[in-house]
Amino acid sequence: MKKSNEILNQFWGFNSFRPLQEEIIDSIIYGHDTLAILPTGGGKSICFQVPGIALEGLTLVISPLIALIEDQVLNLQKRGINAASLTGHMSYREIDNTLDNARFGKMKFLYTSPERLKNPLFIERFKRMKIGLIVIDEAHCISEWGHDFRPAYRDISELRKYHPNVPLAAFTASATERVRKDIILQLDLKKPELFTADLSRDNLSYQVIPSDNKLNRVIEFCKEHSNQTGIIYCQTRRSVKFVVNQLRALNLSAGIYHGGLKADDRKYMLEQWMNGSIKIMVATNAFGMGIDKADVRFVLHYEIPNNLEAYYQEAGRAGRNGENAEAIAFWEQADLDKMKEQLTMRYPSLDRIKLIYNSVCNYLKVAIGSGLSESYDFEIQKFSKGFKIPVSETYYAIKILELNGNLNFSENNYLSTRIKIAVGNSTLYKFQVSNDRISPLIVLLTRSYPGIFDRYININEAEISKLLKISRSELIKQLEYTVQYGVTDVNFQTNIPKLTFIQARLTASNLTISSEVYFNRKKVEQEKLNAILGYITKSNCRSKTISEYFSNSGKSCGICDFCLDKENSTYSFQELTELIPKELPSTALQLSKKLNTTLDITARALHHLILEEKICLVEHKYQLI
Repeated sequence: MKKSNEILNQFWGFNSFRPLQEEIIDSIIYGHDTLAILPTGGGKSICFQVPGIALEGLTLVISPLIALIEDQVLNLQKRGINAASLTGHMSYREIDNTLDNARFGKMKFLYTSPERLKNPLFIERFKRMKIGLIVIDEAHCISEWGHDFRPAYRDISELRKYHPNVPLAAFTASATERVRKDIILQLDLKKPELFTADLSRDNLSYQVIPSDNKLNRVIEFCKEHSNQTGIIYCQTRRSVKFVVNQLRALNLSAGIYHGGLKADDRKYMLEQWMNGSIKIMVATNAFGMGIDKADVRFVLHYEIPNNLEAYYQEAGRAGRNGENAEAIAFWEQADLDKMKEQLTMRYPSLDRIKLIYNSVCNYLKVAIGSGLSESYDFEIQKFSKGFKIPVSETYYAIKILELNGNLNFSENNYLSTRIKIAVGNSTLYKFQVSNDRISPLIVLLTRSYPGIFDRYININEAEISKLLKISRSELIKQLEYTVQYGVTDVNFQTNIPKLTFIQARLTASNLTISSEVYFNRKKVEQEKLNAILGYITKSNCRSKTISEYFSNSGKSCGICDFCLDKENSTYSFQELTELIPKELPSTALQLSKKLNTTLDITARALHHLILEEKICLVEHKYQLI
């Protein structure tokens, strides 16, 4: 048996790889630079984790998503694989300790965000590490033409000068031809092996449904499919709460998931959904990273993301077991107007961005020339109220400064308490003997978390308090006592976002926002918005439209709403748009019966005519303008 198959069986319990996985793994093990484009659910993490175990030395994984980093590190640790991460909310001491373990210990995987690559401490340690592989996850972020451009990704190629013979492996779930070429160029990949999976899904029926009341359509669908597992995606936490409350009021089995929930609540909701106790998860895009549930029969979009890349990834979480599944996007005219308005809001003027930058620095009391690599609690609502700047404008300005490489904004709320034993066994024993009150806590920590002497471990305060039969406040006092005497190093749980300075504070005159971050990116976002609006409003085969967008040759799928309507209706979409005006005034149902066509294709034709400003809706009837 090949070594890669042995690793797969030993750590994951699988006997064979999915399509393309083995070829990608072989390419990496044989030392080739590799670019792999695998759809959501294609098992890309195994494609670099298996060779990471097989190759000698440490695998550095660069990822932009803190939640995904923490999820993958935890999963590796559960499998007995030594892995750690570097993220913005860690203390200097924790970062220093982690880098030492990566250099001198038996660590196999070190995950980090691209912004960390600029840190002098990281660079100095990285030079001296034994590196076997460098992995770039979400590689489309390196391209200004990608849907989530991160300028810090451009620094990744600099790592090669420290380890020139180490292979680079880049992964993404979606990339157009232009983005693929840009990834290869920006990463300086040497004669890369390119692997592209077929993006079409023979079992997934894409549908786009216009409606004057999309909530009712969502509720109707959930009632009809109440025994099936599904996901409803919203773009905001407010919408998530609204939709889940409507479903629960009708006794439908619905869970809630977004980034603002406590970690324990997110874990509980995920477990309930994974084991089938909850059938429908109503969520923001925070739900989905690292989640692989095979029997999802539908993904509904109550609100649609502003680009096809994000929509394709979210919709693709349905039907992973090969069974027939549906991906349905509901929309109203107000949704399209809102998407256009939001694009304008995401780009405050350059003068406003500079003003907000200075205000934030003053609020945090960061002097000019200081703050490098330092992290600060940042309550955006409190700041915005104090400086009389709208929260949304503050948020978007900070996101641009983040893209520009000045700041890193960690929005992850409710970070778990992390602890490491800072002394050896003998010193710990002496402390334990002389502190009877603390002894039960020490015993529990050392017995429950075997890696606690080597790395920082996430702990559940509520669970530990229950086991020790003490209050949470008493537990905090005991932990603080151990820190005071240098026995442990603890980063306590927080629900406040962190702002980290990637560069020392600049003067207003020295703060320059690059064109690619602002003007070029705004142009790219407009192009992507136009593409998703076209997908929503134009009647073509949905699967073919998606495949062609990603530069794949597309063919009609035969199972999307457009293909089925074409097959089942007397008239084509174009013929309907010509016939309908002659039959007005009328309701959609009356038109459907009169023209002997489906209600859905009739509704789409009506919405198309409204967008063309040829008809309007007056008192539930469509009329000519």
